[in-house]
Amino acid sequence: MPPASPAARPLLPVAADGVELAARFFRALGEPARLRLLEFLLPAEHTVSECVAHIGLSQGRVSVHLACLADCGYVQVRRFGRFAWYQVADPRVADLVMLARSLAADNAAALAECVRIAPDPAAESAAQP
Repeated sequence: MPPASPAARPLLPVAADGVELAARFFRALGEPARLRLLEFLLPAEHTVSECVAHIGLSQGRVSVHLACLADCGYVQVRRFGRFAWYQVADPRVADLVMLARSLAADNAAALAECVRIAPDPAAESAAQP
């Protein structure tokens, strides 16, 4: 019997808890602010203050997002005195972010028309005059 082609093999774990873990992995990236933070942290480590200046959210909101990214293993923190420096924990995150951008660009029309995924409430309120 020939080996199964890569397309025939399941990409996600077969066990239900494995699929749940993969879904949780993507939920952690489902917040636009977290994606912007990851992109900002890809080339170099930054302090919370630098992250706040870059994405324009309050220090409290940025800290919450960074804590989520750290808890989920996307970033790691290095503390020195009163400062915390964040950096991407795994170089594969850069590949993931770039692939996500590419796929989103290729599917922009479909994503814009998708009615099954609720719009980001923060984006909607920012678009209001």
